[in-house]
Amino acid sequence: MLSQRTRYTIRALLHLADRYGEGPVQLAEIAEAQNIPPKFLTVMLSSMRRAGLVESLRGREGGYWLAREPDQITYGEIVRLTRGSLGLLPCASRLAYRKCENCVTEEQCRLRRAMLMVRDETARILDHLTLADPLPADEPQGVEPEIIPEPAASNG
Repeated sequence: MLSQRTRYTIRALLHLADRYGEGPVQLAEIAEAQNIPPKFLTVMLSSMRRAGLVESLRGREGGYWLAREPDQITYGEIVRLTRGSLGLLPCASRLAYRKCENCVTEEQCRLRRAMLMVRDETARILDHLTLADPLPADEPQGVEPEIIPEPAASNG
């Protein structure tokens, strides 16, 4: 699952992509339009500035803008910058690999093999999806929302 930080960052960068070429966008505008706490947004945008995705200008006429064209920034890059990896398990990560604790050997672990497939498919999609890509307003065909049933109440 994506962290709140990752979701906020993507929404903020999409806002900047929508305003690309129009000059600096003030933090207050992004925070209000995207419903992101301003202090949190400041930290996130500073991190994206250090990573080279955002530029900023201080002062009354200042604000933030994308450092690269929207079609040059992928969702995969943003997720990796905010989350560290696309892998759902530490042993399935390319950039932040770590052997899992309390596991069978990697050669025996079928869960790891499944998560490597998930990571590769996720990377294939996210690394080709940019901030400039139009996305349909409707959910993709065949994608149903996941509904998790409430746990049964005990009569104890």
